[in-house]
Amino acid sequence: MFWFDPKYLLFVSPAIALMIWAQFRVKSTYARAMRVDAKLSGAAAARYLLDQAGCHDVNIEETHGTLSDHYDPRHRVLRLSSDVYHNHSAASVGIAAHEAGHALQHASGYMPLAIRSAAVPAAMFGSNAAMILIIMGIFFGKFFLWAGIIAFAAFVFFQLVNLPVEFDASNRAKAMLTEYNIVDGNGAAAVRSVLNAAAWTYVAATLQAVMTLLYYISRAAGGSRN
Repeated sequence: MFWFDPKYLLFVSPAIALMIWAQFRVKSTYARAMRVDAKLSGAAAARYLLDQAGCHDVNIEETHGTLSDHYDPRHRVLRLSSDVYHNHSAASVGIAAHEAGHALQHASGYMPLAIRSAAVPAAMFGSNAAMILIIMGIFFGKFFLWAGIIAFAAFVFFQLVNLPVEFDASNRAKAMLTEYNIVDGNGAAAVRSVLNAAAWTYVAATLQAVMTLLYYISRAAGGSRN
């Protein structure tokens, strides 16, 4: 069947291997960085950085899960997982500062973030509709197949735009934590390790999306309907 084609594995296997390695790196660097002390908890560090930037209206909330931290631009809320919210560690302040970086992007009108936010509805629709349309294309012709490819391309576009947004937030976090002396030299190294490892997960996800899109295009262009 179309979606079990071994050719698909040939396309995406590098991205899958990269994702497995990146996730292992995130877990291992996070565990090590949680043992490196910091002067503030993740929540306190985020609050301090936001206040220094004049973002007093951004609230900070505790949320459930592990590494479930995120910034909600619609409600201007920074949500931190319990470990990050409470712990005084390099991992906690690094992740909190990264999410604070997104809030600062929002406050400054950082264009890639605005584009990413605008692309979210199309990306969600594209990721959900693409497979349905592609399966329909197998049975009913290339019109549906190409429609599915276009829908999936919206998701790929979101992933591509997401990369500079995440990299910029990490760069802001590293700079702010050092500038305000929230971490020492050892802490700064631990923060870099965690955020750099996380960056590779974004790269792997984007690579997988791009290679999947290329696979769909190659099948459509090749005319195979097996």
